[in-house]
Amino acid sequence: MILTPEPTIGIVANPVSARDIRRIVANAGNLQITDRVNIVLRVLSAAAACGVKRALVMPDRGGIRALLERHLSRGPDASLPTIEFLDFEPTSTVEDTFTATRLLQRAGVAAIVVLGGDGTHRAVVRQLWDGARTMPIAGLSTGTNNAFPEMREPTITGMAVGLFASGRIPATQALAPNKLVEVTIADAPGTARRDIAIVDAVITHDRSIGARALWKTQSLAAAYLAFADPQSIGLSAIGGLLQPVGRQERGGLAVQLAGDEQHALLRLDAPIAPGMVRPVPIASWQRMVADEPMPVLASAGTVALDGERELAFEPGQAVSMTLREDAFFTVDVARCMHHAAHAGLLRTPPPIQP
Repeated sequence: MILTPEPTIGIVANPVSARDIRRIVANAGNLQITDRVNIVLRVLSAAAACGVKRALVMPDRGGIRALLERHLSRGPDASLPTIEFLDFEPTSTVEDTFTATRLLQRAGVAAIVVLGGDGTHRAVVRQLWDGARTMPIAGLSTGTNNAFPEMREPTITGMAVGLFASGRIPATQALAPNKLVEVTIADAPGTARRDIAIVDAVITHDRSIGARALWKTQSLAAAYLAFADPQSIGLSAIGGLLQPVGRQERGGLAVQLAGDEQHALLRLDAPIAPGMVRPVPIASWQRMVADEPMPVLASAGTVALDGERELAFEPGQAVSMTLREDAFFTVDVARCMHHAAHAGLLRTPPPIQP
């Protein structure tokens, strides 16, 4: 793919986010494909109005590409940037997100707009974490539990991304650093598995991955949180209701859960999924300090990353959690729009009368 100096952004839109078991057990919402396509079109139209000339979009088999191409086949749309689909065959797995992110890195896009839940955003960040960490993302919430992507009108996100991508807002004003939790499982001397969570890494007593989505509180052993917002939905809400830790605040939070209420320091009622508030027995909690590994006490179980079980570990395999600060960047939409207002970036003087 050829690098281009014209303002270019990437789009990673998950066509199947919000379709895990929590949608059934918690009566969570589910955006239809037409809704997702409309979100993409609103982002692109707003970004184009603010200077973006080209957009590289992840292909999919879920219908987003097909509906976008149908829209474009009606004739040129002057409100949109030039749209190109990345050149690879989609598999309808998370590998599509990894591949798209790699190709967008190589293309040198100014920013990646991500449509999905916590898991989709984690997949993009994981790929960026493995490579160049300076490329920012802008998140749009279309998943089940959405602690990381903020709920915001896509038009505003598109405007902020467009102003940054076109160079009208400098990175020092447009971007915000983010934390993550790095998970390390020592399989044998000198070998280890590593992964990340951008919101929460949770230890469960389950010995197998099974249904990936995590929603049964009785299986929880501990939670390690990059940030803890009391307004969040999901497992991070447990920490948020105990001791809030902001996204831009230094440090994280580690929470140990009790096996039952008789052995708990307190019981916490937490919104672990949309419409689902459940009692959680809390044993203790403490702050996490950046770059200081915390050993996991459980001898066996699984690690859920941002709400989905991903890694299993057995007795003899040491597991640790390490908070990493300034790990990746996001487009700070609110700050971008305030900067645009104060700097008059969207003002046009009236034409001079003869």
